[in-house]
Amino acid sequence: MGSCLSADGRSSISYSPTTPSGGGKKKPLKKKPGSRSFDSKRDEQLRRIPGRMFLNGATDIASIFTQQGKKGTNQDAMIVWENFGSRTDTVFCGVFDGHGPYGHMVAKRVRDSLPLKLSAHWEVNIGGAEGSKENISTVGSMNSEETASLCADEEAVPSVDLEEKEKLPEIFLTLKESFLKAFRVMDKELRVHPNIDCFCSGTTAVTLVKQGQDLIIGNIGDSRAILGTRDQDDTLTAVQLTVDLKPNLPGEAERIRKCRGRVFALQDEPEVARVWLPNNDSPGLAMARAFGDFCLKDFGLISVPEISYRRITEKDEFIVLATDGVWDVLSNKEVVDIIAAAPSRSYASRFLVETAVRAWRLKYPTSKIDDCAVVCLFLDSNLSSSSAFNPKSEEQSASFNQATVQTEKQEEVPQLVSDFNRSGTVRAPEISPEEAEEESSKVMTGLAGQVDEWSALEGVSRVNTMLTLPRFVAGKEKKPLGETKTRK
Repeated sequence: MGSCLSADGRSSISYSPTTPSGGGKKKPLKKKPGSRSFDSKRDEQLRRIPGRMFLNGATDIASIFTQQGKKGTNQDAMIVWENFGSRTDTVFCGVFDGHGPYGHMVAKRVRDSLPLKLSAHWEVNIGGAEGSKENISTVGSMNSEETASLCADEEAVPSVDLEEKEKLPEIFLTLKESFLKAFRVMDKELRVHPNIDCFCSGTTAVTLVKQGQDLIIGNIGDSRAILGTRDQDDTLTAVQLTVDLKPNLPGEAERIRKCRGRVFALQDEPEVARVWLPNNDSPGLAMARAFGDFCLKDFGLISVPEISYRRITEKDEFIVLATDGVWDVLSNKEVVDIIAAAPSRSYASRFLVETAVRAWRLKYPTSKIDDCAVVCLFLDSNLSSSSAFNPKSEEQSASFNQATVQTEKQEEVPQLVSDFNRSGTVRAPEISPEEAEEESSKVMTGLAGQVDEWSALEGVSRVNTMLTLPRFVAGKEKKPLGETKTRK
């Protein structure tokens, strides 16, 4: 789940999705006739695609699991798509952490649409690979429409010099351009979406494409990807593959301030920098890049992904993508150790989520547990390898792969303002299977003495993604509600 606040919790907000922002006026959303039925047909078609998994489950190469926290609707989404782009050696993975009143809808929409756009742009770019290589140094120009301010684009996409081009494989240069285009088109689509109000709602996205031994990662927001690999002593270690794109990063803060946005932390949480409007102490977004959140797109918030490349080696065992509900309570090393201690590969993601929930109760007993979503991609499908995993348990796999259809139905219902004030309940069982209890207890015992040893790279204490929102009751025009601090 994400994050917005008010600096003092007393002032009301005079702007809204139907009032001016950055000098422009945003018209009220009007639902197009038949748009719901079109979306339903589209969703049904997506569900039938072989190799596409977005509900709790596992395959031979991946395990995914999400659990609702104590803050209301689960706003996390995830996906693993094998044979991506009709390529047998290619897989797409992603996790998306929504925030704001309609964050759950934004995350679901990005989960469903972004892979399709990436695949389509990839096909186009393969045909014109030579042209894209010749113009790779001007890739930044493709993102000028993405943000309302030129200063945001100038900082967003660094150029690639000739020497760097020669070192990087062609697939990275091609997919980098495809990622940039897909993210740009995705955000543009959200801006005009007839059924999802993205003015003060958005989502993070940490995504990857693995083709053979090539790994390309595109990231916005503060969800994270890490790699579990073996060092020279054959010890399992963690390598962080992405940077949490928060407003306190010098480059991000400079861009936001150039665009008249403000970056500062509140006195009661000095470690959490937030993005604020120029003349309003809102919304207080705790990330520097995101899909949606168009109230801030004129003021330095961008949806341009940070893209990186890695060549996978035989020492690399698995990749973990997770939302901040995991990283707020567990370090990178703890996560790889938990995955390695899982009873089976098919159970790995659920095992990690359940351990994170226990860590929340141990470290923050008075705080509401955040939503958690995890994708674990195994890089060696040979179960007899040197990995520390136990063989698959058919009984665990059967219970684990039960489809959580209720989650999908819940995401389709617009989340009203009152949802921010209810605690909600945890949908998944709070007690893990007996066979996992012993390993989890050992991990938690180690956590008890490590609370104060985290670095800034590995995360900070729990935080609201967004603090203050303009709120309106469905069916009533322009009637602001009283402000409350959200836990999204």
